[in-house]
Amino acid sequence: MDKREPPEDEGDRTLENAVLFGLFVVLVAAGIWLLGTMADIRKVQDCAAQGRRNCATIDVPERAR
Repeated sequence: MDKREPPEDEGDRTLENAVLFGLFVVLVAAGIWLLGTMADIRKVQDCAAQGRRNCATIDVPERAR
């Protein structure tokens, strides 16, 4: 007897590919955010290791015109 698997539904494959692509995009975005945060922390730690006291970033609000 020849038992064959039923063919995959094209719609299901498209949905699975879309979900996997979405997860991939989320993982890449999270990795970029994590690398940026680590770089900022490293800069502050390097500054503090040199004995400086003005290492923290200061956010100055823009003036209203």
